[in-house]
Amino acid sequence: MKYSVTKFAAALFFALSLFPASAFAGPPLICHTYDIGNAKSIPWIGHNWNLTGSETYDTRNLAADTLSILDTDPTVLVHMETLRRAALYGQTNPQALEQLLIKMVGRTKVPAKTATDASLESFDLGYFTATLRQLHSIYKDFANPAESLDAYALVHQAIEVRGGDPQVEFAAALLTLDGPAREHNAHAQKAIAGAKSDALLARNLSKHFMSPDSETMAETITRNTNVKVAEQ
Repeated sequence: MKYSVTKFAAALFFALSLFPASAFAGPPLICHTYDIGNAKSIPWIGHNWNLTGSETYDTRNLAADTLSILDTDPTVLVHMETLRRAALYGQTNPQALEQLLIKMVGRTKVPAKTATDASLESFDLGYFTATLRQLHSIYKDFANPAESLDAYALVHQAIEVRGGDPQVEFAAALLTLDGPAREHNAHAQKAIAGAKSDALLARNLSKHFMSPDSETMAETITRNTNVKVAEQ
């Protein structure tokens, strides 16, 4: 089943209307674009977070194109944005989406060259699982093929291997916005601290969600914590 951009936008509007004014305005893994500089990702023609409806990208190539990027660029934020785009393209082609998920699961079961490679593969699967879950929260008719997977556990595996990579910590802070609070606070603190020596992460933390009037991502992940947000 394919989902039109108009119907998807209508479903999103309904979902956002259920959020209290103080809450995060929409599922961030789907509705927020990440700054990846000049890095390569899946083709994207819009200036907003969503598909425009005029894309010519052949979604039959979704699995191959996505995995090629994930396998060649180790930057976690590039993975986050690529997987966000993959989820949005995938909701128009469920077969391609399922194929991508199957291949991502397979990557985690084959011994990697290094522990760092294995941690990224675990991160990718966990983050994609969480992204698909948020896509389902917007559009209830979207059949989530990753429903049985534990997104946070997979991302946490990556954190243990990568020694607190601040970009992974940022992703984990987004995954835990609704709790558990203790883990969320720890991830937010490490992401904010790590941004001092990570220019790309600092740019992303200073970026506003959807409009200049909204919170920055740093403010969002530290809203209910005792972490002080420095000027980015």
